[in-house]
Amino acid sequence: MSRFALVATLATASLIGAPALADTDFPPAISVTGEATVSVPPDLAQLDAGVASDGKTAREASEANNTAMGKVLAALKGAGIDDKDVQTSRLSLQPQYAANRSGPSPIVGYRASNRVTIKLHEVNKVASVIDALVGAGANDVGNVNFTVEHPSKLLDQAREQALADARRKAETYAKAAGVALGAPLSIAEGGAPTPIFRAKMAAAPMAMAAPTPIAQGEETLSVTVSVTWAIKAAQQ
Repeated sequence: MSRFALVATLATASLIGAPALADTDFPPAISVTGEATVSVPPDLAQLDAGVASDGKTAREASEANNTAMGKVLAALKGAGIDDKDVQTSRLSLQPQYAANRSGPSPIVGYRASNRVTIKLHEVNKVASVIDALVGAGANDVGNVNFTVEHPSKLLDQAREQALADARRKAETYAKAAGVALGAPLSIAEGGAPTPIFRAKMAAAPMAMAAPTPIAQGEETLSVTVSVTWAIKAAQQ
C-alpha cells in the first residue's frame, strides 16, 4: 500500500469513528422565569412649580414674571430647600393673539413663564411646600412624583427573591418530569428593573384655603429574571 493510500485510509477511519453533532444539539435543560417585587414608602419627591405672567408688551410680561418668580424662589429658600435641589425646567416668552377667523390674528399681549423642578428629600414636607409656593404667587404647580432615591439595595433583594422564585418553578417542573436540576446554564435579567407604580399628587384646587392633601402611597420595585438549568437523571 502506498503512503498516500495509507493516509487516506486513516483519515476515513477517523471520520467514521467520530460522533456526529448536529448544530441543533443542546444539553437537556429547563428554562423558567422568576419574578419578585419589593414595596417601600418613597423617600424622594419631585414637583414642578412656576409663574405665568401676562403683559401688553414683552418687556412688561417679562418684568412681571421676574418679580413674581423671585418671590417663589424666596419662598423655597424660606422652606429650607437647598439651591442644588431647585432647577429651571422651562422659561418662555410668547405672544398672545386675538381670536380672528377672517384673517391674521393681531398680537394683543405677551405671556412670560418660568418653571422650576424641585426635589424634596423629606416627603412629609410636600404639602407645606406646595402651600408656601401658592402663597408666594405660584400659579403653575403640579407633576408631583414620589420615588425611591437609592433603589439599588432594594433591587438586589428583589433579584435574590426572583432567582429563588425561578428555582422553585424549575424544581417543580423537574420533579414532575422525574429529573433533577443541575447547574444554571444562563441567567438573564428581563429589561431594566423599574418602579411599576408611582404615587401621584391628589391636590385641592389652588383657590381653596385648606391645606393641600397629598397621598404618597408606596413605591413598588419589580425584577424579572430568566434562568436555564441543566437537568440530569434523578437519584434513585
